[in-house]
Amino acid sequence: MKSTLQGTSARQGFRIAGTALLAFTIAASIPGCYQPGGGWFSTTDRGFVYISTPTRPVSITLVDTRNGEPFFHMDIPAGKQLTFKFVEGEGSGPRAEPTKMLWEVWDAHTEFGSLHNQMVCPPRACRRIDVTFRPSPEDPPPDPTLIVPPASVPPSPGSDAPEGGTPTPDRPKD
Repeated sequence: MKSTLQGTSARQGFRIAGTALLAFTIAASIPGCYQPGGGWFSTTDRGFVYISTPTRPVSITLVDTRNGEPFFHMDIPAGKQLTFKFVEGEGSGPRAEPTKMLWEVWDAHTEFGSLHNQMVCPPRACRRIDVTFRPSPEDPPPDPTLIVPPASVPPSPGSDAPEGGTPTPDRPKD
């Protein structure tokens, strides 16, 4: 009787561990999760992520290897990422181009989202991804939420500057 109970609890443990592993595998393979390098379960069907930084600005060119002509090019702005994936057999073009490319430009290190832009592209065996780096450093695009003082007002020197200035009043701590 004792050995039967131990066998039952061992089988239950294996079932729970198997179920947990299956749930983790399914959750990790959900579409819409994008990481540089492909993440844990990387495949070419999961998508590609290229991040551009001020010290390493990236340009991406997708080339049709049948004729050597680029069919997509983007200079990714610094601080942004280009995320794209190919869906084989979903293109609406002629028989020679049965693949659809979905793509989006997001803020750098965005891992989840929907790809809204799409285009018909060559099939898997007929395309190449060329990655190039532009001269650096490259300033990120201006942030429209920052308040910039008008250029007509010259900045006044602070009280600790060599030419002096008016001391700033003590302000309460935040």
